[in-house]
Amino acid sequence: MSSPSPDPYDALGLPYRVAVLCYLYDELGRLLLLHRRKLPNSDMYSPIGGKVEIAQGESPHDCAAREVREEAGIAAAATDMQLTGIVAERAYQGQAHWLLFCFEFCRTLGAKEIPEREFEEGRLEWVPVDEVARKNIPQIDSTVLWPLIQRHRGGFFVVDVDCSAEPPRATVRESRAAGL
Repeated sequence: MSSPSPDPYDALGLPYRVAVLCYLYDELGRLLLLHRRKLPNSDMYSPIGGKVEIAQGESPHDCAAREVREEAGIAAAATDMQLTGIVAERAYQGQAHWLLFCFEFCRTLGAKEIPEREFEEGRLEWVPVDEVARKNIPQIDSTVLWPLIQRHRGGFFVVDVDCSAEPPRATVRESRAAGL
């Protein structure tokens, strides 16, 4: 007698992680990045963000606002966050699938509103946008995510990334420029 197949719709049985990435820009045209201390991507740069608290039923917008409050110390509400992109990563580092919601903070920040600082996760640093690609950022961020973020500020994209392929394969499913 064979065992029943796992339910493909059972979220508890899927190796999925759901997280947000938050892109905050200042009046000098810089992007706030976290020089990470912890895994994943230790010693690399990434936008602030974190995992959605699924057990509490947290929405991606609420998670993005919470992460901005916790990591950047900025008063933020879900309405301050604009969804810019969705990234579905298959087999990231061979360990899990990730569903990432990419948000832009809706207002430009004053250059001194968020000072560079250290905390448990790492060090917050303001990086000129034209220098981001030269920072130590994860491969997928460098080749897929960062170019899409730059092209879609104020717009929207959806991309699937198959990390099990070498090199990883990206398929853009939706792409809308700002104002459309």
